[in-house]
Amino acid sequence: MKTISLKNLSELPEAAKQILSFAGDKKIFCFYGELGAGKTTLIKTICKELGVTDAGSSPTFSLVNEYKIHSSPMSPSTREKKEEVIFHFDLYRLKNENEIFDIGYEDYIFSNNYCFIEWPEKIEHLLPHDHIKVRIEVKDNQRIISLS
Repeated sequence: MKTISLKNLSELPEAAKQILSFAGDKKIFCFYGELGAGKTTLIKTICKELGVTDAGSSPTFSLVNEYKIHSSPMSPSTREKKEEVIFHFDLYRLKNENEIFDIGYEDYIFSNNYCFIEWPEKIEHLLPHDHIKVRIEVKDNQRIISLS
C-alpha cells in the first residue's frame, strides 16, 4: 500500500509517475472516489505520462474511450512504430451488467493494454484479481490517493 497527498494540481505529474512506478507491469487500474474527486483528471495525467497527446475526456456516455500512445518505441526489427492504446472506462452511467458485455469488455480488459476504470465497483466481480486500486479521497482541501 502507498499513499500520496496532493495539495494542488501542479503535483499531479509526479503523482502519476509514482502510480505507474507502484504498478510495475500491471496495466489494469480501478479508480474509486466520489463524484468530483479528480478521477478523470488523474487518469488524463497518467495518460500524458504514458505518451498520450490527445486531450482525454471522460467516456461517460460511450462507456469507453481509446487513446493512442504516440511516443511508442520503435521496433528494432521493423523500424515501425508499435501501436499501443489505452482504454479509459467510465461506468458511472452503467445501468446493468449486460451493457458491459455488449461492448465486449473482455476484449479490452484482456488485451494487455492499459485499462483505467472509473466506478469499477459496478463490475468488480468481472475484473481480473491482479489490478491496481486507486482510491481518491478529498480531505482538508487536498487529495489523498491510496494505492493497493
